[in-house]
Amino acid sequence: MDHDTRRSRLRIRIHFDDHGMIGPGKAELLERIDRCGSIAAAGREMGMSYKRAWELVGTLNAMFRDPVVESTRGGPGGGGAVLTEAGREVLNLYQAFEREVAEAGAGRIAALHSRLKDLPEER
Repeated sequence: MDHDTRRSRLRIRIHFDDHGMIGPGKAELLERIDRCGSIAAAGREMGMSYKRAWELVGTLNAMFRDPVVESTRGGPGGGGAVLTEAGREVLNLYQAFEREVAEAGAGRIAALHSRLKDLPEER
């Protein structure tokens, strides 16, 4: 049975000691906020509660020197959220690092994948 190496994936979390961490979930939330213009909508798309999405944004904003997300309160026109310049830079740096590591390690991931047990085919 040939293993499909496309099913192997690398998930990177960068821990900054006492300053927190950023990983694929927070990066995805930032991407979706950027696209949706709303913390609530971004969280909904990820199956995340409104409270959890806001907590993660608060954590990210507290981690970095400059806020990564700015939000406006709801009202007649509704509220919204945008990535700041710092937020876009944090997201771009994380994504570039993720791509570089995945490219550099692709051969080793494929080699590890090739050593996986063959599982019986489902019938």
